[in-house]
Amino acid sequence: MPNKVHCAHILVKTEKEANAVLQRLKKGEKFANIAKEVSLCPSGKHGGDLGTFSRGKMVKEFERAAFTLQKGQISPIVKTKYGYHIIKRLE
Repeated sequence: MPNKVHCAHILVKTEKEANAVLQRLKKGEKFANIAKEVSLCPSGKHGGDLGTFSRGKMVKEFERAAFTLQKGQISPIVKTKYGYHIIKRLE
């Protein structure tokens, strides 16, 4: 398991919205474009890019998902106290 990962995410309020995001991604839309359009996180304006972070910096549900992804892989929906996330590992 890596000690640091570089990820982007899309944060939405409801599970229904998260499912809609996943469908758009499956149809081939670019992750960064969707993040800019719908993400509630300030990182959305940067395509969802969160930069590189180490363990212990994110809430545990988010961290667990982020550190298990392979480069380029997109997570299933991850629920945290902030809402519903779709995470993409960039590096």
